[in-house]
Amino acid sequence: MRSPFFKPSPSPSRSPLRFTPASSPMRHTLSESLVQENIDRAEPLIAKWDPSHHTSSSLYRDSRWEAKQFLKSVGDLQAAMIFFVREDSASDKLVRAQFLMQTAMKRLEKEFYLILSTNRQYLDPESVSLSTRSSSVSEGYEDESEDDLKSAGDGLETLGTPERTSSPSSSSATVMADLKAIADCMISSGYGQECVKVYKIVRKSVVDEALYRLGLDRTLTPSQIKKMDWKVLEAKIKCWLRAVKFAVTTVFYGERILCDHVFVSSLHIRESCFSEITRENAIALFGFAESVGKCKKSPEKMFRALDLYEGIANIWPVIKSTFSSDSSSAVRSQAVNALIKLGDAARLMLADFEAAIQKDSSKAAVPGGGVHPLTRYVMNYLTFLADYSEVLTDIVADWPVEAAVPDLRPDASPMSARLAWLVLVLLCKLDAKAQRYKDVALSYLFLANNLDYVVVKVRQSRLRYLLGEDWVTKQEAKVRQYAANYEKMGWSKVLESLPEAQPPAAEMSMNHAKESFRSFNAAFEEAYKRQIGWVVADPKLRDEMKVSLAKKLVPRYREFYETHGAPLRRDTFREGIVRFAPEDLGNYLSDLFHGSEGSSFSSSHSSSSSTGSSNKGQSH
Repeated sequence: MRSPFFKPSPSPSRSPLRFTPASSPMRHTLSESLVQENIDRAEPLIAKWDPSHHTSSSLYRDSRWEAKQFLKSVGDLQAAMIFFVREDSASDKLVRAQFLMQTAMKRLEKEFYLILSTNRQYLDPESVSLSTRSSSVSEGYEDESEDDLKSAGDGLETLGTPERTSSPSSSSATVMADLKAIADCMISSGYGQECVKVYKIVRKSVVDEALYRLGLDRTLTPSQIKKMDWKVLEAKIKCWLRAVKFAVTTVFYGERILCDHVFVSSLHIRESCFSEITRENAIALFGFAESVGKCKKSPEKMFRALDLYEGIANIWPVIKSTFSSDSSSAVRSQAVNALIKLGDAARLMLADFEAAIQKDSSKAAVPGGGVHPLTRYVMNYLTFLADYSEVLTDIVADWPVEAAVPDLRPDASPMSARLAWLVLVLLCKLDAKAQRYKDVALSYLFLANNLDYVVVKVRQSRLRYLLGEDWVTKQEAKVRQYAANYEKMGWSKVLESLPEAQPPAAEMSMNHAKESFRSFNAAFEEAYKRQIGWVVADPKLRDEMKVSLAKKLVPRYREFYETHGAPLRRDTFREGIVRFAPEDLGNYLSDLFHGSEGSSFSSSHSSSSSTGSSNKGQSH
């Protein structure tokens, strides 16, 4: 550089003045003069906003234009201090600049606190998240023109808040930009510690209050949770489930966004700030889930453990990204530990559930061969488990079934194999219970009822997709086989009492016909009375079994009845031999499988063609 008053000489050796940038007294004087001007300009503005003189005023509320000038003055002061430290560290001007800097920092520290504490409505997690989409945040405070700042200061009612007509997102953006500007200024001036201290105190209280309003109790210890009555603990689990997603994806995530924006100039500061503000609450949040996983386990508590596991697993990507730094590693570890403990608890409760099925000691046979309570309990339980298939897939992925499961496709997932195995354990238990019936036909009816209940439950739930259509089809075929076995064992004597092929009346003697009718009457009445209290729970299966039985019995009896019944009915001395008309059989069969006492062969079921109706119910 050259002085504007310097005229070069034709001969360098004769020049009366040689300018050297580093050592020239003129340059030193000029620089010092400029620095002094900076201090002189900064002093009245800083003195005006001395917090010891203006305790109730606010720079950002009263004049946003002066707020920007204030930050610029601090930058000038900093430059002046650097100059005097290098050139004359004992200068009185350096002391003066240092004093002004301390005063300015006190004002900015106060402004920082006021903006944080009085603009919570614009710094709540939703507003912060929304404001990140606003260009004003990304552009920053420095991009605002002086005219914009001056007009924005008109009509303000809250600190660091834009005009009342602005949207919440722009209001949040303005407040965040103000905080960032102050933080940048204080950190660059060497007062970052004071700024961070204020930020941590205010924002920690905000997070504490947010989680308190969600109903989360972070004071519970693992021992207290372990000793807690289940109903009380379950209520707290429900509260936790309602709150955890909001806590992570909104409260913690919003705090992450705010912290990253305000302290964008320092990675270390923003990571340490966020960690100290959220770590205690986050660890307590996931620690609760881990403690539940360590509680006393029983199959009935399975679903709450799965709820907790699912609650964390569903938001794990947000947990991982929000608490990504080394300083937040304890939170990530706590969440992982909770998943591990809850997964272990779920596997243990599944094993206990299987053992409970195998150990079921109920010896009383279900009246009428209906659906056993164990079948209802197990299938309802498995139906609920199927709703957690995504979570359970992770939990049982490395826990294969030890034995092969029949009727299941070879490429079935570990989850499908585990559920099919539990159904198989149930069916094996039911086979053993069926043997307690003295009547073989009733044993088969019991098996048909219970397997049909299993199939219906599978078809009506997500179990259908987990076990597969092939598995369902094979079980349905077994139901039909059980029904056929019941029919064979329960009605074979009735069918055998009728001749296979009915000869003409002349070819069968009267006595033979009479004996055939007597045998049929006795067999049918005995089967009917024995089975009238039996039950088929599923209406569809009940109708199918009635239709099947009627198709086999009624046509054969009708043929025999029409061939040999008429002569006997005309013989007044043979009353009671032909006791049933073909229509009567259909009426009596309609009484079956309802589990009621049904008809006692009253005349209501007999047709007018049966002459012995008044003697029904007697032995012959």
